[in-house]
This record gives sequence, structure tokens and C-alpha cells, in this order.
Amino acid sequence: MNQTRRTILLAAAMLYAGLAHAAEPLKVGLILPMSGPFASTGRQVDAAVKLFLQKNGNTVAGRQVQVILKDDGGVSPDVTKRLAQELVARDKVQVLAGFGLTPLALAAAPIATQARVPMIVMNAATSIIPQRSPYIVRTGLTVAQVTAPMAEWAAKNGIKSVVTLVSDYGPGIDAEKVFVKDFGKAGGKIVEALRVPLRNPDYAPFLARVKDAKPDAVFVFVPSGEGAAVMKQFTDRGLAQAGIKLIATGDVLDDDLMPSIGDAALGVVSSHHYSAVHPSPENKAYVAAFTKANPGMRPNFHGVGGYDGMQLLYAALTKTKGDSDGTKLIEAMKGQSWTSVRGPVSIDPQTRDIVQNVYIRKAEKRDGGVYNVEFDTIEKVRDPGVE
Repeated sequence: MNQTRRTILLAAAMLYAGLAHAAEPLKVGLILPMSGPFASTGRQVDAAVKLFLQKNGNTVAGRQVQVILKDDGGVSPDVTKRLAQELVARDKVQVLAGFGLTPLALAAAPIATQARVPMIVMNAATSIIPQRSPYIVRTGLTVAQVTAPMAEWAAKNGIKSVVTLVSDYGPGIDAEKVFVKDFGKAGGKIVEALRVPLRNPDYAPFLARVKDAKPDAVFVFVPSGEGAAVMKQFTDRGLAQAGIKLIATGDVLDDDLMPSIGDAALGVVSSHHYSAVHPSPENKAYVAAFTKANPGMRPNFHGVGGYDGMQLLYAALTKTKGDSDGTKLIEAMKGQSWTSVRGPVSIDPQTRDIVQNVYIRKAEKRDGGVYNVEFDTIEKVRDPGVE
């Protein structure tokens, strides 16, 4: 009789332990620049993640999803690495996410590998990032992915000579290399390649050199948050009046900054994977919900990287039936596809990078503001890599 009672108690204890484990929240460590020069990126992603949870609930496959937000300031890889270590070791997060800039994502990559914790890169955009850990997956973009279409468009549309002007760090160097290669391949001439320091940049002397070089256009890449300064200096220096066009990746004409850039952006052609006026029913609903939840903010591409990062996590958890084992989760993320607010997207199962449409857009007046209006689409663009 005692033996039977012991067996029943043991079985009950095991069942309770199993239920307790199943009920444990799944913790996501969200590392973003909520302060410092790139705080607009952090604010956008944080707002988009909150909106996703509001619309989809904070429970999936029997697991409550708990987001722990950490501010890394956006400029120090050592801080990002320390926060990733603390989140994994102390807070026991099962997923790392966010990462505003490339050096910060690269700093956290070894932590993801050692702890076997999936790392969803929502923003950082250098091509090499997923190669730094088998646990990295990306839901934002690569700079090479959005630069190649711009180089091809420029060469086909009467632009014969270009000066490139980029921020001197991973994504900027990617943009420069891809633009130089693809524009040259299409018959264009690169007059000069200029790199501006990432920290405390002063664009004026570089734009003065562009004006002196007299190209047909200047191709610009700067990280999100810096576009307003570039556009102001471009206007103040009289480059447009000198007949020099400005072409860019969408980082320069970030939707979040467009109200402050204003009419200076009019006519600028850029290439990117998202615009707040992307004409799909999914995006119209997203923009309406985002602006209602965040008065005065216009949703941008960083927010969409965050929103889709959560979409990918929920899809993977559904596939694993709530199992948050890191290896199983990352396997479940490979090959996922869905209709994003930006258009159709998928995760390449080999590279763990995002495959998406890239749009050529022109800044125009619409709905009482200046917006990036899409006029051409290049479908299912993969990261071309950088040679």
C-alpha cells in the first residue's frame, strides 16, 4: 500500500513539474539604443514590439512571452555584450533580439553561440552578421540588399558619374562596395569614394568635395537618425542648385525623420524595403494602429524589423509546440514565410537572412506631409553579399 502511495505521489510530482515547466514564461531580451544618437531606432522597435503583443496577445503555444528591454546606448559594443551576458546568465532569457547597429550585433554574437540562444537581429544590416553565429536570424535588411537595386536604377536612368558618401563602418562600407561594383558593371563612373566618421560626423567638408567633383549624383548611406543632418547640409551647400542629384538607400530618408527633413527631401530617389505609404491593406492597418498607439510617430523600417521579429518568434514557437530549446527554435525559424506589412518575406534556410521585395521610391508630397512613394518593385531580393 505504501509503495502504491509513493508511486502515486511521485507521478503527481512529475506531472506538477512538467506543468510548471510548460507554464514558465519565455523571456526575450530586447537590446536597443533607447538613448544616445540612435535612440529613434530603439523607440521605433520598442513601439512595434509592444504593438505586436497588443494585437496578438502575449501567449503563444502555451507559453507567456515576457520581453525584457535593455538600453545599450547605441555606440559601445562592450555595453551590448555585457547586457547580452547578463540577460542570458542572470535573467535566463531564451531569446535575444534587437541590435541597432552592426558593431553591437557582432559583439553579442558569441554569447548567442555559447548559450545556444537564438538571436533575432531586427536592425543591424551588414551582410556578414548571420555568419558570426549559427543562432543568428535576421528580420530587418542588409544594406547590400537595398543598395544593388539603387546602383542598377541609377545606371539605367541617365546618371553616368557618381561620388559615393558613406558612414565609415560595416554597413557603409558594404553600401560603398556594392554600389561601386554594380554601378561600374552597368557602365557608370565612380568619381570618388568618401567615408565619413561614424562618431560626431560633420558632413559639410565631404559635401564640399562632392560639389567640387561635379558628378551627376551623390550616392549616400548613413545610419538611421543621420539623414536629416545630411539633407540639411546638402541643401545649405547648394548641391541641388549645382545640378547634383542625391540618391540614397532608405536609411537617409527614414520615415521617422521625414517630418523634420520636410521639403528638402522632395524629388530624392531612394531604394528600400519599406515605406509608411506602402500600398497594401496589411500596411494601412499597421500604420493606423501604430500611429494610434504612438501619437506623433510615423512608423519606419526599424519598427517593421521588430514587428516581424516577433512574428517569426511566434511562428517558430507554434512549430515547436512551445519548446524553447535554442537549437529547435532556430531550426523552426529557417524557411518561414509570411505576408509582412512591407510585402511578402521569407527566411532563407541556408543563410538565415531575410528575402524580401526592394522598392524604388521618390519623396513626394502626400496627405499633408513628405513621403517615400514607391514606383518600382524588385521582387524576392536576397542579400547579394559583399566581395
